[in-house]
Amino acid sequence: MQETRDAPSMAADAGAPDSVTGGPVLRNVSIAALVGAVILPLVGCDTSPDSWFSRRGEVACPRPQLPAGTQPQFNAQQIEVRTLRRRGFTGDFFSQLELGRRYEGKRAADKNLQDEVEAAVWYALALTNPDGYAPIAAYDRRGQQGAKGTSRFDDCRAVERRIAYRALDDLLSKMTTDEQDEVRNRVIYVLSTQGAEGYRTLARMHDGFFGAFGEPSDNRQAAEARGKPYKPGAPAVLNLFPRNDVDAYLYNYLAVQTGDVGAYVMLKDFERSSAQRAAAGGFVEQKARRWIPPFEFYPPQAPESGVPHSDESDQYNDGQQAALTRLRELPFVHIAEALTYLRVTPKPVAEERALYPGDIQSFQAMIGRPQTGSFQPIEKVRAIQYAAVNGSPKAQLVLAVMYSEGVGVPRDYARAFHWYAEADKQGSAEAKYAMSTFFSLGVQGVADQDKASAVVYQIDSALSGFKPSIGRLQQVLAQVSRPRPAPRDRDYLP
Repeated sequence: MQETRDAPSMAADAGAPDSVTGGPVLRNVSIAALVGAVILPLVGCDTSPDSWFSRRGEVACPRPQLPAGTQPQFNAQQIEVRTLRRRGFTGDFFSQLELGRRYEGKRAADKNLQDEVEAAVWYALALTNPDGYAPIAAYDRRGQQGAKGTSRFDDCRAVERRIAYRALDDLLSKMTTDEQDEVRNRVIYVLSTQGAEGYRTLARMHDGFFGAFGEPSDNRQAAEARGKPYKPGAPAVLNLFPRNDVDAYLYNYLAVQTGDVGAYVMLKDFERSSAQRAAAGGFVEQKARRWIPPFEFYPPQAPESGVPHSDESDQYNDGQQAALTRLRELPFVHIAEALTYLRVTPKPVAEERALYPGDIQSFQAMIGRPQTGSFQPIEKVRAIQYAAVNGSPKAQLVLAVMYSEGVGVPRDYARAFHWYAEADKQGSAEAKYAMSTFFSLGVQGVADQDKASAVVYQIDSALSGFKPSIGRLQQVLAQVSRPRPAPRDRDYLP
């Protein structure tokens, strides 16, 4: 009866003064508490994962600041994505995470960017990034004064990586085998543009002694991804880069070829870790000489109505700059023919000044470059590369020569051989002659040095009507048919 009688009186007292009932004050306090519970976890790493408002590990790090003008621009999204890509290609952990989220397209504003392959690529690159797992606080989180801020930053990065692992596993589990291969190839390309550091990362990713993305074996997120036999963590993620001692050795070897001292130390440690690994050295060296990245440049495809992908890799080292200065040695007609093949221009022009700025802008848009209407040296190289990738035998042959001579691109005999071979497949007599030269001279980076193969290629090329190979063929046949001295007894001794 007492409860029944008090209920109406409490309702009537709701409008009483604060000093009597405290009703509005309590409501204000409740609202403030609710707002605090919602807002505080959003302030970034200054909020502890152990806070009263959130579970451990549910606090994300602040996002990178993006360029913002005083006036909203119609292409603001494109500017943001390009900025993120520039940072992501050069190894910015948070930009890589943000690109993964943008390309997932979960926000309404990002729907036109949605590309699951591209999202998976950037999540994977973020997970390979040592900035995501290398500890900043080198002491216990509550062990010393002043450790709180940096240790919380370690905590929030761990949260980011855990979320990225889950998102990547979800994306990969829905993909076909071809789509997963595309993710793998794009990750390999981006890391290969980072030189020794990228190759070392690729080596760790294929080494069974490290986590799925090259982390230390005791890394928490890597362990969670492996899971337990009865409770797998992220099986699709673990299968993205299969563990393979030969590939681990290969990427360590490629890192050493860049002249990096640290890579040399890692390679020697790798060889000493197992007799079986050390025995594979000769085979790996031959494979490394033939290895080329999976792409000439990052695939410029774009999602439906979205911002085209662009290659923002930072490859402009001294070798690249020296090669670009030699680009003037390449007759412009080759670039013009590539543009015509790509249907940018109706017919080739003899000089660069004969190109319309609008045609240049069209090509720049195709490869995701700023549309300035003025050709940059790297864009002229891209014209040849893009035409070669899309099947032009002339462009393939020109690109092979560029790699052979170091014009526009650093000298790379393995890539030159690749493009000679591609042109040869399409019946290029000039490519057949160049291939025969590679075989007979034994150029570094070419796997097959069989002189008999040179003769076969030169005969085939001569029959195709390429006259220089006829003279070359006569020279080779003269060497083959030259009388040899009679063998001496000691020639047969073991």
